[in-house]
Amino acid sequence: MDAEEILNFLQHSKFSIQHPDHQPQQSVLNLHTGHRQTACMRNISAPQRSHKTVSFPVRAQAGGVVDGFERNGCGRRFCGTRFVGSGIGMDYKLNVMERQDARERMVAKQIAARGVTDSRVLAVMREVPRHVFVAVGLQPEAYEDRPLPIGEGQTISQPYMVAAMTAALEPRDSDHILEIGTGSGYQTAILARLARSVVSVERHPRLANRAEQVLASLGITNVRVTLGDGSRGLPAEAPYDRILVTAGAPAVPETLTDQLADGGRLVIPVGSEGYQRLMIIDRRGDRLSDREGEGCVFVPLIGQHGWPEGGVPGL
Repeated sequence: MDAEEILNFLQHSKFSIQHPDHQPQQSVLNLHTGHRQTACMRNISAPQRSHKTVSFPVRAQAGGVVDGFERNGCGRRFCGTRFVGSGIGMDYKLNVMERQDARERMVAKQIAARGVTDSRVLAVMREVPRHVFVAVGLQPEAYEDRPLPIGEGQTISQPYMVAAMTAALEPRDSDHILEIGTGSGYQTAILARLARSVVSVERHPRLANRAEQVLASLGITNVRVTLGDGSRGLPAEAPYDRILVTAGAPAVPETLTDQLADGGRLVIPVGSEGYQRLMIIDRRGDRLSDREGEGCVFVPLIGQHGWPEGGVPGL
């Protein structure tokens, strides 16, 4: 959001600043739940706390901009500091400028400092509001250097890992992309800002439904979320210029490489359930070439060509 948009927002809003010594309570992940968390194997910095909270009771409006995203006339209204009308219940206690600052710090300290240099990826990571993809109680932690739970035993990936995988994928404006594992929809939103179209496959109905709602609330219209076994891809809409898999596979599914267009690229974590390495596979005609990326830990890719629920390869 640029300065003009922020000033326009302030002119049409009223706000109150809490005591400067107030610090919002931070939620702590339960390490004993057994839920895996998507995480890069690099060092994760200590979380930073905000020193103030600003509340904006915003008036009802049919269009406008929220954190830099047009709502495209989707009638949404605000009541106090709670987003009403989407069925999601998003909390907007942190003000727009603080969230923009949080994204700037996230990109500078967590992503660019670790070697991601793609200017398009860095720009979109500054723009997409990660906090709207997590539960209200976790929104104060949305820009910290770690994954967060989203339900169904799944997580929203660490910001660095989202950026690193997107940079490895090298999406282009004209690309038709297949994403395996919609999850929260955050990675989907990143891809949508960088490509012509995105088809995303999710196996959990609740996550798919919520991701669709959040993406729609941000005015993102070049995405289609569908339910299914992601390990099988989606042949009906193949070939794909790019395929991104956001879950760890025991091996590279041939079903996915078969759906790559000539000149296409697949990025997928491959390894055991406890540790994987990113694999980057390129297609040139009938020839496939691959190279390894960095180490990571993702939730398992469940399906016919991935891991079954029991944890033994189902190839």
